[in-house]
Amino acid sequence: MYQRLAAAADSCDLGVPDVLRRRADRRARLRAVGGTLAVALVVGGVVIGTQVVAMPPPTTVPPPANTPTIPAPSATAGSPSPSTPPTTPGRPPGTTPASPRVTSASPPLTPVSIPDRAFFTLPPANRTDTKPKFLDRDVLPGLCGARYPSEAAVVQRRTRSLVYKLPEEKFDGNAPDGTYTHTITIYRSGRADDALDELRRAVRDCPEQEKPASDKSVLSKQRLLSTDGYGDESVLFEMRSPSVDINGDPTGGDEARLVRAIRVGDVVTVLWEIGWETGSSPRTQVDADSRRAVAAIEAWLD
Repeated sequence: MYQRLAAAADSCDLGVPDVLRRRADRRARLRAVGGTLAVALVVGGVVIGTQVVAMPPPTTVPPPANTPTIPAPSATAGSPSPSTPPTTPGRPPGTTPASPRVTSASPPLTPVSIPDRAFFTLPPANRTDTKPKFLDRDVLPGLCGARYPSEAAVVQRRTRSLVYKLPEEKFDGNAPDGTYTHTITIYRSGRADDALDELRRAVRDCPEQEKPASDKSVLSKQRLLSTDGYGDESVLFEMRSPSVDINGDPTGGDEARLVRAIRVGDVVTVLWEIGWETGSSPRTQVDADSRRAVAAIEAWLD
C-alpha cells in the first residue's frame, strides 16, 4: 500500500511552495471580493427601498418654449379677499346681511253670502211707511230678449223692493215718489266685469222695443248714459217711452226710467227705478242712492 501511494505521489506535480502560496492568495482575494459584493448588494437594496418609500413629489415639467404663459389670478383693487366677507355700508365688518324678506299681499277673497247689511239704508228724509221687502223679482228689464252668459257664474243673489219719497216733499200718507228693485249679486272671481260688458252690449243691441202698457203697448227707447265715480265701474241706461194714463192712452209726455249697475270687485249691485204709478225717475235721487249702495257694499266687503 505504501509502495502504491509513493508511486501515485511521484506521478503528481504538487508544485513548488511559491505556486501554492499564489493560489491560496487568489482564493483569499476572491472570498474578500465576494463578501464585499454581497454587502454592497444589501446596502444598495436598503437605499433603493428607502427612496421608493420616501420618494419626493414629481417636479413640474416646464412647458415648451413657445407656450403662452397665463398669469395666476390675483386680488384686484375693490375686490374682496376670498377669506373676507363683503361688507354693507352701515353694517359692522364681518357680518352677513340678512336675506330680504319676501312678502306677498293676498288678494281679497270672493264672498259667498250676502248679509242684510250689504243693502243701503235710506236717510230719514226719504223713508216711507213701507218697509223694504226681500222678494224674487227680475234683476233687469227685458232688453229685446237679451241673454247673459255670466249668469252661470253667479254665486249668490238677493233682491229687495225699496219704496222712497223725495226729501223736499212731506210724506202725509199720500203716494210715494218711486220704487227701487235693488239687487246684489256675487260672481265667481273675475266674472263680474263680464256681467257689465254684457249689459252694455244688450242696451246697444236694443235701441227700441215694444213695452206693455195696460192692455196696449208703447214703444220704449233705450240708450246708455254717461256715468262715472261709482265703484270700480258702472253702467247707466235710460228707458224712455210715451207716458200713458191708467187706460193706456198717451198723456202727451214721456216717462223715463233709470237703471244703474255698479261693480265693486266681484259684486254687482243694480238699482232699477221702476217708479210709482206715474212720473219719471229723478236723476239726482238715483245718483245719491247709488252712492249709498256703493258705500254699504264697501263697508260689508272691508
